Amino acid sequence: MAAVLGYAGTALAYPGRRSFAAASQTFDLAVTDMRITVDGQSSAALAIAGSVPGPVLRWREGEEVVVRVTNRLDEPTSIHWHGLLVAGVMDGAPGFNGYVGIAPGETYTYRFALRQAGTYWYHSHSAGQEQLGMYGAIVIEPAAGERIRVDRDYVVVLSDHSSEHPDTILRKLKADPEAYVTRPRSFMDFLRDIRRDGLADTAKDRMAWGDMRMSPTDLADVTGYQFLMNGRGAEDNWTGLFKPGERVRLRFINASSMTFFDVAIPGLRMTVIAADGQDVIPVPVDEFRFGVGETYDVLVNPREAKAFTVMAEPIDRSGYVRGTLAPGEGMQAEIPPQRPRTLLSMADMGAMPGMDHGGMAGMAGMDHSKMGGMAGMAGMDHSKMAMAAPTAGAPPSRPVGWDAASTPPGKKALDCRDLKSLAARVAVAPTQEIIVELNGQMNRYNWTLNGKRFDQNQPIRVKFGERVRIKYVNTTMMAHPMHLHGMFVEMENGETTRRPLKHVVIVKPGEERAVVLTADEPGEWPFHCHLLYHMNAGMMTRFIVEPRRKEGLG
Repeated sequence: MAAVLGYAGTALAYPGRRSFAAASQTFDLAVTDMRITVDGQSSAALAIAGSVPGPVLRWREGEEVVVRVTNRLDEPTSIHWHGLLVAGVMDGAPGFNGYVGIAPGETYTYRFALRQAGTYWYHSHSAGQEQLGMYGAIVIEPAAGERIRVDRDYVVVLSDHSSEHPDTILRKLKADPEAYVTRPRSFMDFLRDIRRDGLADTAKDRMAWGDMRMSPTDLADVTGYQFLMNGRGAEDNWTGLFKPGERVRLRFINASSMTFFDVAIPGLRMTVIAADGQDVIPVPVDEFRFGVGETYDVLVNPREAKAFTVMAEPIDRSGYVRGTLAPGEGMQAEIPPQRPRTLLSMADMGAMPGMDHGGMAGMAGMDHSKMGGMAGMAGMDHSKMAMAAPTAGAPPSRPVGWDAASTPPGKKALDCRDLKSLAARVAVAPTQEIIVELNGQMNRYNWTLNGKRFDQNQPIRVKFGERVRIKYVNTTMMAHPMHLHGMFVEMENGETTRRPLKHVVIVKPGEERAVVLTADEPGEWPFHCHLLYHMNAGMMTRFIVEPRRKEGLG
């Protein structure tokens, strides 16, 4: 019997959005075109079961579920169960494990047992459909019941939406990788930096960025998005209700296509209790940053009968989305001022500013087209420019470095080293190490793994049961949320027996980061950056776990 689609009767769904209860184990989802209105603006979207986001799927660990997905589009589609441990053909990534997607007019039946509990999500793995609205939340209740009792339980899905079609965005990025850099450094920024750092260091910094054909203001590749919280914009103000003194669980999901979010609730401290669906030792924080595909579960305990703003800002500060926790409908809290945008720096690449351009003698012959904010300076006599000496210890006019979130003094931001698995595991040494370089050519908008696009890459092959260490080496100035389908990885963060289990790992600019896994899920798994346009530009490969060898066979 198919599940009945009804409006949410509990706080576990998006208020005002539809949700599937888990009373039945069979679920019917249809994918359709629709138009959505965000903060008064209408645009095209793709809906699952008639809504963006799609319905919350609420299941229970140990059940077997059947999901029938009908494609009512005029193009192929797919549904990937992000973070779920399922057989390869059920994973939902076209071109892997014999799965070809869902053709127009057809219905595909997914069937799998639920081997885990926690907060996860589902989304299209076809072209740019994810950005158009094809995503939704999954909440799997533990077989033994929730470990932590709460009074309210809300899903909070953060996403980005554009009126431009994903194909148009990728075409623009291929033609000009800075097509969406809306606030490049100006000549006035150049003069300000000279006053602070001196002419030589400032020019070296500009030349280094020019040589890389990158901009220190390009944190997100794509700007101009509308940001959504449970499908609503900042003006539409998603609201979750509470009574003073109640314990509230918020299940944050980053379902965006390209956006890292900084999340805070001014006036309320959060306690992180799960990461990527896996329980962690509770960590009290005031804010956290998370990348595309990640999930964090937090607890809050509002004691006052007033509203609190749930604030989410993209790291390039190109906008924001807010929601509200309140004891009554229609209540709002003050929206905090938006924080300053950070600048990337050469220190993000593990070195201080300064490709050696041989001092500043002869600057008249330098190629100023490579120096951001210096267009048209070729004819200027730099020897006659009266520049103030740099002030020792002068603070920058804006924060510098990928990690610079402008966290208020005295407030705690989550660090990956804070994450400790609630369950201890025996530390097993890996038997092989695989180096995965994260590469990019910004002038062509090529994103690769080990210097090869997906269509050029040789698969990574490992034996069933093998213990493998993957070492990411990020040679780019972008952060990459790296996602391996089919299995969790243990993120190395200084722990030994309590490394957190993750299905998405953020590799910051210029960083080396390692994870360890046991290859116990046979199949052909997608392994990719979860930034949509990086993946679609080629930043993906196949991770093949060989079939289990039968007892007694050579």
